[in-house]
Amino acid sequence: MEVTGTLKAKFETQKVSDRFQKREFVLTTEANTPYPQHVSFQVTQDKCSMLDQFADGEELKVQFNLRGREWNGPQGIKYFNTLEAWRIERSQGASASPQASQSSHQSSNSGASAPSAPVFTSNPADNDDLPF
Repeated sequence: MEVTGTLKAKFETQKVSDRFQKREFVLTTEANTPYPQHVSFQVTQDKCSMLDQFADGEELKVQFNLRGREWNGPQGIKYFNTLEAWRIERSQGASASPQASQSSHQSSNSGASAPSAPVFTSNPADNDDLPF
């Protein structure tokens, strides 16, 4: 799956155990609508350092996997979802924000590629790729 949005926040890497670490970040999608969406993602292991090159306010394209798990606790069964990012890159054709203008702008990425539609939209007709 893929989504484009503005980096709202990135957090420090959390060492969960000796063999596992994760880092969370928030992407704002649908920013120009009355109800912007602030979506939390995570990266794990060696991908935690991917976020270091991006500044808050930059327009990013994130490719991710949707993960779900079941937990059987004292109050019964609960379900949890995680959006696990595996590729993060600057969105092509996006204008640099004031905070991101200090970063190097890649003029070679100005090729004419079709922009991808956001995955999360408030219009149900835009999300017609699901089988149900």
